[in-house]
Amino acid sequence: MTPATLFPALARVEAVTWTLLLVGMALKYLTRTTELGVAVFGLVHGVVFLGYLLVTALVAVDQRWSWRLTLVAMAAAVPPFATLWVERRVERTTRLDNRWRLAPGGESPGHAAEHVLARALARPVLAAAAGAAVVLGTTAVLLVVGPPGGTTGA
Repeated sequence: MTPATLFPALARVEAVTWTLLLVGMALKYLTRTTELGVAVFGLVHGVVFLGYLLVTALVAVDQRWSWRLTLVAMAAAVPPFATLWVERRVERTTRLDNRWRLAPGGESPGHAAEHVLARALARPVLAAAAGAAVVLGTTAVLLVVGPPGGTTGA
């Protein structure tokens, strides 16, 4: 996958999981029929949210995004469907290339984050497994810590 395919894919999946979570919240809070939707789709959305943040950071380093664009892209994961707006914006402004700049045979890395990414791009299967481990490990920690403010029992 390239930055031009990976980032839009995660942005769209993040929006889909937001939709599923909102449906689950409607079932829980409006119809009071089931809490299962929030439990299942909340977890799925949380995992995809973390994956989106990781992919955004990697693409931002490789594509030399400004700090402002990077923060806007990451913050877009918080309100529902805002990742779709960011996806369109970065595609329209040609901030996504069809190749990894730091992949083997590409440009030489300049700073520490670029060196780490270049090493990851040299071993994509291992890097994907490490990324998945980071996302799942973070998810596990957050599940143990619990929601902000504790459980309300609602």
